[in-house]
Amino acid sequence: MSTILERLDGLDAKFEEISTLITDPAVIADQRRYVRLTKEYHDLEKILKTADRYRNALSNIEEAKAMLADETDEEMRAMAREQLEESQAEIPKLEEEIKLLMIPPDPDDAKNCVVEIRGGTGGDEAALFAGDLFRT
Repeated sequence: MSTILERLDGLDAKFEEISTLITDPAVIADQRRYVRLTKEYHDLEKILKTADRYRNALSNIEEAKAMLADETDEEMRAMAREQLEESQAEIPKLEEEIKLLMIPPDPDDAKNCVVEIRGGTGGDEAALFAGDLFRT
């Protein structure tokens, strides 16, 4: 859990650096670099938004535990238990989402491709299958 937060802290600094760089007129003049930096900026933005939700869930867990320890009102304790359960259930999902977002993208992902769908041998059924495949 702490290793994820440590890696995310490094990304915060990188995000700030890139956000400063993409406003620099020299970088804007170099279109290749500008396009690369804006793509990286948007990728980091997705990761950091998820990281904020992750940190918020961790904070909610701590608050709920503190409330359960200190609170005497049963309604407040019930709310704290509910918040604790929701946040604890959300943590593994967010960790998995962060891990997936932190995988470096394949450079070929942004490229286009052409797929040809044909009916092949099989007569009408093959043509119907090709049509169904095209629609889905």
